[in-house]
Amino acid sequence: MTGWVKGGHAKRAAAATGSPQKAALLAAGRDFGLGTGAVIGPRIWTSAFSIARPKGGVLVECAPTSQVVRFGRVNRSRVMNQSIRLCTTADGVRLAYAVSGAGPPLVMSATWVSHLEHQWRSFTWRPWLDVFTREYKVLRHDVRGCGLSDRNVSNLSFETCVSDFECVINAASFQRFALVGACGGGPAAIEYAAQHPERVSHLVLYATYARGQWRRTDRPDEIEKGRVLLDLTRLGWAQEDHTFLQIWASRYQPGGTLEHLRSWSDQMRAATSADTAVRLLQIVWNVDVQEAASKIKCPVLIVHPEGDLTVPVEEGRLLASLIPDCRFVPLDSANHMLLADEPAWARLYGEVRDFLGQSAIASVASGNTLPLGELTSRERAVLEAIAKGLDNGEIAASLRLSEKTIRNYVTRLFDKIHVKHRYEAIVLARDAGLGRGIGIGRPA
Repeated sequence: MTGWVKGGHAKRAAAATGSPQKAALLAAGRDFGLGTGAVIGPRIWTSAFSIARPKGGVLVECAPTSQVVRFGRVNRSRVMNQSIRLCTTADGVRLAYAVSGAGPPLVMSATWVSHLEHQWRSFTWRPWLDVFTREYKVLRHDVRGCGLSDRNVSNLSFETCVSDFECVINAASFQRFALVGACGGGPAAIEYAAQHPERVSHLVLYATYARGQWRRTDRPDEIEKGRVLLDLTRLGWAQEDHTFLQIWASRYQPGGTLEHLRSWSDQMRAATSADTAVRLLQIVWNVDVQEAASKIKCPVLIVHPEGDLTVPVEEGRLLASLIPDCRFVPLDSANHMLLADEPAWARLYGEVRDFLGQSAIASVASGNTLPLGELTSRERAVLEAIAKGLDNGEIAASLRLSEKTIRNYVTRLFDKIHVKHRYEAIVLARDAGLGRGIGIGRPA
């Protein structure tokens, strides 16, 4: 780490902590925009190696139950319904996979680290699972070394990731399907789609890349940052106070709250060991699927947050330029993984649904239909704006009301339509035909 961490930061940190190891990590964190008193979205780091704990709510650890965390509180209204099975690879590794939902088959490739059960409790992944499993029969799996798959494995490579993916798909008897590759799971999805054009009908790629971080020779700073992040992972994985893991989480969801960060950190801790996490990072950062991308035959949709700190949007544009039949959609967000209540969810949901050719993805809100007749004209106008992807400030400006008034309208509206999160309201509203006007996103 020496030679990249700024000397002044390291010296000040060493004096404060008395530990050269912690000092180097703190200095690295500051060079990523973190540190004592640094504001990260709505979060504040209160000291060098401690982070403020949420005062309200109940944080639920990973456990094989059907309870669901909703912003730190247990919610029993939505039951996790998935069938977990095991298959064995040619080299004897047992892989866990899960099938959930009903409808046309859809496969989600595994990301960097995963845990099939914990994802249902994750603030990051729960919205994706809610939306897809309402309309599709969804297949997911844990990569070797992670989650419910065999943990103690020696043969880790990109090639085994792809062959394991094929093994899981065959075991689940999915013949032809839509494929979703998000984040670090994108390259494996790209490689699979290129090798098996007869099986993939549509490919959705979210916040992903053709070149791993260490293959971006035109970005030497990113390569050096990657080395530092590997050291952070080795030294800070599964620490009791979670501080080291917050540096990782802040790059994935800089707009999140402390509870979002805690949820993300808990998932990483539950998923695998520090050693395996580092080995998997080295694999995904060394990958190059540019040639495979150029061979994809099916229609492709690429969606990428414009302010992504983990995978720069330029990598998404490069990927789009390589694929023959591809549409590229930028999202107005700085979060690598969108927050459930941010307006960009409306754009993501609408684009994916339209691309996959479904008339509508069923309601996220427990099968409820939207009670438009019970809404006032003002509430309907607010819901229309939410469906278009406007945030509360933009809705207030467009309706010439105060932002506080809009917040009150949103609270009453959500009670009437029986949802807790903005993404749920978006799904209901767009299924009812709202928010389909020109210019989804921002008022003029």
